[in-house]
This record gives sequence, structure tokens and C-alpha cells, in this order.
Amino acid sequence: MNRSFFAAVSVVGSLLLAACGQSVGDSCEGTGFVCQEDALALECRNSVWREVPCRGPLGCRETDDAVRCDVSGNRDGDACASSAEGRGLCRSDGKAVLECRMGVLEETATCSDCMEEDDQIVCQP
Repeated sequence: MNRSFFAAVSVVGSLLLAACGQSVGDSCEGTGFVCQEDALALECRNSVWREVPCRGPLGCRETDDAVRCDVSGNRDGDACASSAEGRGLCRSDGKAVLECRMGVLEETATCSDCMEEDDQIVCQP
């Protein structure tokens, strides 16, 4: 695994869309993210709003040009952002690697110690 998607996914460059009245499953246009709650983002993907959990301690935050979603506490089976496809992160207990595959985090390896080094995920057997 050569790239990580960091503890906090930063969705920079995506259109930041207004969240007023948006709900999971509602239709949307283009691409973009909004914070729905402190620990939940919505992503416009395939013309539908879908949930992306932000379970890390920094949760979901909106700035002038980006939505930041801390995924460091996310779990196997959680949805992941389209910008994270093919990227990995360490499970919060440091004992496994999770990779974003087709919009869902999947556990791809178990480790005695998982860590991020120089933008790479290292999984010690």
C-alpha cells in the first residue's frame, strides 16, 4: 500500500455545497461535501447525497474552501469518500489496515503494529 488517506481526509478543490435541507438519498448535482453533523459528512456522489462518517476526534469541519473529515476512528464497513478510493489507513487500535474500496472501508490486513510513515501505511506482521 503506497498511499495513505491520512487521519483527516481533506476535500480541497471540491465544490462546497450548501447543506440547507440536504439529506441522505436526496438528489444533488456535481460533486462536493457538506458537514451534516459534528461526526458526519455528506458527499454528492453519482447524483445522490451519501453519508461519510467522520469518527475521529476532529469530526467534520467546514472552512472557506474545504470540508475536513477526520476518519481516524472509522471502521470496517464505513462509507469512504470518492477522493479516498484505493487509499488506506490504520484501524484506530493500530492492529489492521483499512482500505477504501468501491466507497466502503474494508479491512485488508491485520498487524501487530500499523503506522503511517512518509505518506505510506506500514503494517508490521
